[in-house]
Amino acid sequence: MIFGAVPVAEAKTCVLAHSVMFEGGRLPKGHVVTEEDIVTLSSAGVASVIAARLEPGDIGEDEAAALIAGALVADGFRASPAATGRVNFHAETNGLFRADRALIDAFNAIHPALTLATLADRAPVRKGDLVATVKIIPLAVSAELAEKGRALLASGSAFSVKPFASLTAGLIATVLPSLKPSVMDKTRRLTEDRLRPSGSRIAEEARCQHDAQAVAAHIADFVQRYGLVVVFGASAMTDEGDVIPAAIRLAGGELAIAGMPVDPGNLLVLGYVHGVPVLGAPGCARSPKENGFDWILNRILAGERPTQKDAASLGVGGLLMEIPLRPLPREKATQEPHRPRVGIAVLAAGRASRMGGEKHKLLAEFSGEPLVRRSVAEALSAGAVQVAVVTGHRAEEIERALAGLEIRTIRNPDFASGMASSIRVGVEALHETDGIVIALADMPGVTAEDYTRLIEAFLREGGNAVVRAVSAGKRGNPVILPKTLYPALLRLEGDVGARHIIEKSGLPVIDVEIGEAAHLDVDTIEAIEAAGGVLKG
Repeated sequence: MIFGAVPVAEAKTCVLAHSVMFEGGRLPKGHVVTEEDIVTLSSAGVASVIAARLEPGDIGEDEAAALIAGALVADGFRASPAATGRVNFHAETNGLFRADRALIDAFNAIHPALTLATLADRAPVRKGDLVATVKIIPLAVSAELAEKGRALLASGSAFSVKPFASLTAGLIATVLPSLKPSVMDKTRRLTEDRLRPSGSRIAEEARCQHDAQAVAAHIADFVQRYGLVVVFGASAMTDEGDVIPAAIRLAGGELAIAGMPVDPGNLLVLGYVHGVPVLGAPGCARSPKENGFDWILNRILAGERPTQKDAASLGVGGLLMEIPLRPLPREKATQEPHRPRVGIAVLAAGRASRMGGEKHKLLAEFSGEPLVRRSVAEALSAGAVQVAVVTGHRAEEIERALAGLEIRTIRNPDFASGMASSIRVGVEALHETDGIVIALADMPGVTAEDYTRLIEAFLREGGNAVVRAVSAGKRGNPVILPKTLYPALLRLEGDVGARHIIEKSGLPVIDVEIGEAAHLDVDTIEAIEAAGGVLKG
């Protein structure tokens, strides 16, 4: 591949390394220059472009990425189509991510042009999570190099997702006068939360004295009926002869782990009684924060049988913080986890240039109500923490149509530059939220129920995913963007949306089917009339 400045007259079939802006248009990065493009660029006064010229034996970035990704075949994940030299892999099930570090390191050592990045080995994942990405760095590579990478990955299993098993569990909790019943109740709820992603559940709870014989009797009973037993001691294990380890042995079991180099989580106990795992929880498992209990529980749910040797390998990376002078008040950590706060930014600033006259589409009436008011009212009914409406063209009239609604209106003085400026204004207005819904005011079919379903999907992902409305699998609007993308959104320029930010973010993308409403925007007089609207102002 030859890379560098190319005279426009000689650029036919070259691949643009950077987007080219010219009066009246733009050619994006990755575009293959055509004869027509040469005429257009020359007429616009563009003399040269930075581009790549493929040599014999070269293949484009997308073809190379797809070739390599084809070698990564395993159950538990799906691959996206190649785009901008990248193929993303998403989990198809809740489970435990497994990665072969030696194979992945060997692939990444072939050449800097070929890259494969994954989650950490044994990271828990949910359906839809991004787990790995293949990225080709240059715009083209030799077919020989791409084949070398493909062949290496085909020789083994670079990564996989081991699905969680759905287990029925028995919970045993020991009682001491110092332990409040409310703490024990919260402990059960948190344990149920930890089991839920696997489809597992607690079928029965037994509370007894903090005594080895009493605990052993319940273990012996539970292992006959359940696939997992979890024991919360009122006092954590401090020795292999302590209550929980002793109870496992009294019930006829063997110890597999009695302490491990993960903090919080040092005092975990694991044994097997008649093949059933019995997990003695450390005190930190009463907290929703990640700790060593999660690490071992996830392995068990993925069908693994952890041993003391496995536990001994967890020290590097096993310091999960919250020390200095232990014990810190873990009861404080049992409070409900943070619920992401979602705001809705309704974009209503555009000039409606396709209307072909003085009529404004957002003032068209649907069932006697201006479209902009109807759209904003639906957003208000969705339960977001705040709805902000960005106005611009004919702002006074739009704002009058919204009078009386409990919203925040913000004028965009730069609305004529395109959608990006309105997105920036919306993000600035809602910067304290954990996620922002970008909604278009000219979409009459989007309902409060649609917004609610999108927000619920965002909350299920902990506020760490992009959620978008789709129709028959085809992306549409609205879309929810998490706070981590706000800095990129505030750098948007021109008449563009957030699509390229989403594609490059590496975040999981959750699609929510809302039907034709995801695509129905009324940009023309004909579209308004077809949707049942009446032009008014």
